[in-house]
Amino acid sequence: MDWELAALLMLGGVTALILIGPPVAFCFLAINLVGAWLFLGGEFGLQQLIRNGISSLTNFSLTPVPFFILMGEILFRSGLAARAIAAVDRVITAVPGRLAVVAIVAGTIFSAISGSTIATTAMLGGLLLPQMLARGYHPRMAMGPIMAVGGIDMLVPPSALAVLLGSLAQISISGLLVGGIVPGLVMAVLFLGWIVFRASMDPSLAPRDDGPQEPFSFKPLLIHVLPLVAIFAAVVGAMVGGVATPTEAGAVGAFATLVVAFLYRSLSMKALVEALGGTVAVSGSVLFILLGAVTFSQVLTFSGAGDGIVQILRAADLGPVGMVLLMMGVLLVLGCFLDQVSIMMMTLPFFVPVATALNLDMVWFGVLFLICMQIGLLTPPFGLLLFVMKSAAPPDTPMREVYMAAAPYVAFSTLVLLLVFLFPPLATWLPRWLG
Repeated sequence: MDWELAALLMLGGVTALILIGPPVAFCFLAINLVGAWLFLGGEFGLQQLIRNGISSLTNFSLTPVPFFILMGEILFRSGLAARAIAAVDRVITAVPGRLAVVAIVAGTIFSAISGSTIATTAMLGGLLLPQMLARGYHPRMAMGPIMAVGGIDMLVPPSALAVLLGSLAQISISGLLVGGIVPGLVMAVLFLGWIVFRASMDPSLAPRDDGPQEPFSFKPLLIHVLPLVAIFAAVVGAMVGGVATPTEAGAVGAFATLVVAFLYRSLSMKALVEALGGTVAVSGSVLFILLGAVTFSQVLTFSGAGDGIVQILRAADLGPVGMVLLMMGVLLVLGCFLDQVSIMMMTLPFFVPVATALNLDMVWFGVLFLICMQIGLLTPPFGLLLFVMKSAAPPDTPMREVYMAAAPYVAFSTLVLLLVFLFPPLATWLPRWLG
């Protein structure tokens, strides 16, 4: 079978199945079964598929994922995250678009502890969206910041998707986690500037709200926010200081989160069981998808499709700059239609060999990849966070309004992508400086 036909079968088949609607894991499993039988040698290929699945699930580099997810689940189920948001709400006063600013600041803090983008968006949508709409905020001003800051979760550690990308692309996981910090903070600052500017220019978008009437005090931050920031510092510090591997740092973070929740007397048995159940559900779905990642890549290689497509990309002779732009463009287009894990599994077998051959800094390349994935969360028609927000918004909210609310933040995220592309130290300086 020619490699072109093999590529059409593998890539076209999995795309068609995903568009039909079955779970992503089952789509890749079905194509892997067909590909293993055709290209890996019939029954022997199926045996190889099983061995690949076992090796992918026992990959030690993936063990931080459940720890990072557990951190966010504990914060969400115990109510610590809601307390942190309330604390931020008390100290931010007299700012145009105040509650939207609170959403960005609190969401960025929560992103530094949670490994789940969906959890961040769902929590902020449940807590802040009703308040903003009740106080007369325009729906776009209310929904946009919540969706935007949910995407920052993908860049700021602990990020489960960054661990997944590092494992699949053989990029330093600790370098990738730390490399996303500066772009994530730049993104948050741009979002804040846009909110304040828009609310100042058109006060009808966000009616004047000076905040709580209690006397100003930093005490709420010290009590409810500082411990969470300390956990983030401990996790990142342990990794970059060489004291702990990402797995060990994740375990430290999960244990510290448990201790903080216990000390605040927020960790009931029910909350703990729900947090563990949520962690198992999310981690299980991620690992089940990974079950097919190794075989999918191997089948592409054995069929010749992988090498064929890579050779076409190399023969285009676009140079490093043109090739990176081409790969980022492909990721942005796919982000409009597919989920992030599917995009990674479909593109990494082609992109990583090309990036390696071009001698690109893989941490820089990985951060660019993550920013593209973050933009894909907000781009219509199938951006994941768009649907999370639709479920949190009032039932009569049209989907077009959700799309329009996300549009400015897609533009600013694309600007950050361009900045990191033009100035690689934005992604590479901090990992190198920290050793």
